[in-house]
Amino acid sequence: QEQLVESGGGLAQPGGSLRLSCAASGIRFAIHAMGWYRQAPGKQRELVAAITRDGISNYADSVKGRFTISRDNANSTVHLQMNSLKPEDTAVYYCNAAWLGVQYWGQGTQVTVSS
Repeated sequence: QEQLVESGGGLAQPGGSLRLSCAASGIRFAIHAMGWYRQAPGKQRELVAAITRDGISNYADSVKGRFTISRDNANSTVHLQMNSLKPEDTAVYYCNAAWLGVQYWGQGTQVTVSS
């Protein structure tokens, strides 16, 4: 059974850091593009960062230079290192796996940035 499980969310102060992880099981992880999305209250879900099967990454303009996505194919894991966090980064963060139009989603992890 396909499953994505996020971890690492929590409370951080403005300017702080958090590292999110997503562990995949039941899928051929290496062939999937992986992504992190987020959804703030009252807003649509948006792409934060994505990484192709070949390791090419792209980022939303709002997080460029602050967030870094990486993948570990040997352990079927994708990470999102978030630095210089801002209150506007507060959202539920979701892990996504995609291949040939088929997508899988994690259950989400809450990130709150507040002093």
